[in-house]
Amino acid sequence: MEMPTPDPGILAKKDRIVQRLQSVLPADAVIHEETETRAYECDALTAYKCPPLCAVLPANTEEVSAVLKVCHEEGVPVVPRGSGTSLAGGALPTADCVILGVARLNDVLEADYDNRVIRVQTGRTNLSVTGAVEHEDFFYAPDPSSQLACAIAGNIAMNSGGAHCLKYGVTTNNLLGVTMVLMDGTVIEVGGAHLDAPGLDLLGVICGSEGQLGVVTEATLRILRKPEGARPVLMGFNDSEVAGACVADIIKAGVLPVAIEYMDRLCIETTDKFAKAGYPDCEALLIVEVEGSEAEIDEQLGVIMQIARKHDPVELRQSTSPEESAKIWLGRKSAFGAIGQINDYMCLDGTIPVSSLPYVLKRIGEMSKEYGLQVGNVFHAGDGNMHPLILFDANKPGDLELCEAFGAEILKLCVEVGGCLTGEHGVGIEKRDLMGEQFAPEDMEAQMRVKDVFDPAWLLNPAKVFPLDVSATRRSEPPRAA
Repeated sequence: MEMPTPDPGILAKKDRIVQRLQSVLPADAVIHEETETRAYECDALTAYKCPPLCAVLPANTEEVSAVLKVCHEEGVPVVPRGSGTSLAGGALPTADCVILGVARLNDVLEADYDNRVIRVQTGRTNLSVTGAVEHEDFFYAPDPSSQLACAIAGNIAMNSGGAHCLKYGVTTNNLLGVTMVLMDGTVIEVGGAHLDAPGLDLLGVICGSEGQLGVVTEATLRILRKPEGARPVLMGFNDSEVAGACVADIIKAGVLPVAIEYMDRLCIETTDKFAKAGYPDCEALLIVEVEGSEAEIDEQLGVIMQIARKHDPVELRQSTSPEESAKIWLGRKSAFGAIGQINDYMCLDGTIPVSSLPYVLKRIGEMSKEYGLQVGNVFHAGDGNMHPLILFDANKPGDLELCEAFGAEILKLCVEVGGCLTGEHGVGIEKRDLMGEQFAPEDMEAQMRVKDVFDPAWLLNPAKVFPLDVSATRRSEPPRAA
């Protein structure tokens, strides 16, 4: 994956840039020694690495503003970083950039249970938002698999979802307002503690913008009352296409589970060794969860299991206790880590119409044989958000390139059937050269003109989202008028 050539002028004035940053931040908040900056050289897409010029760890909006003012005056690119869990290279540095980490922005600023909102600094982890309100029987709905570690800042940048997004939506459906710092240090407020902000939907533009428009330092999030109860059911099938057809039939029946998750044999066997959830011996597994009162749960699962029986499952098993439910979900939530114990892999993220699941799963299986690389399929089947895990050997010359080529074909397939390149991981560097598969040149131009307004010099999160040659040209041009 190509990265831009660093600006020698910026590298030459590193000492001055570091000194200016040290003048606006505490001494321990500026990291510039080479051995220390290596901690920031990549995110969870570890195949690509590049130590930054330096890294800074501000603790509040004012410090973020001061950092960006310095970088703007010096013409230094800035890469915002949450917890570094991005699987698309969204926080990958360039050699001439400053990493702006939000890890120290982790406070709860306000919890308003009457209006069901919470305001937090965006370095706070996803799961700890629920942790801050669960004593009042509330929770924060978006639940990425990395929710124990991932930051709200990254969730907003990539519009992250999770297993329960089928019912509750993704980050954009649960984000009410932000405090954001622009590249020149200007602080803006968008939205607030109410459902719909007046005027243009700038919040919709910011959520999912991958750090291209500004650094979000505070977020107002919707919190929800915990349901009375929830219960998952395991469904095992001896054919992946049959499992896909079952998902499509459940959706068509008008039943709305809180989650429908899919795993194939490779993922089933690998995760079960870790979580010991008692997964069945089969080719494809569905975890379908519903929630509500006991009567509601029984009624919904009755309909769902009746649909499943028509597809001749090898196993159909309801959870019988909270402990069993937790084990079932531990297996699914551990899938990425468990696969990482057996091989290097690249995790893709494409979205397709649910009705296309059987066909797409069949084609992925065929392509796996063509490329000679194993694929573990695990994804949010209810909304068609796929996460194929392509296994490869990072120490084998040419294997990474083969893996990337295979991944590109899967993502092109997603677009071909009416889906899109990403559901929740973002474009980052991983998919930037595929943007032309989904967007016409004029569509990308419209997106880039939005960035022109927020970041005229194109200093925020360089080399991401847009094809490298296009973004390099944009950055080299004089700033455009808003």
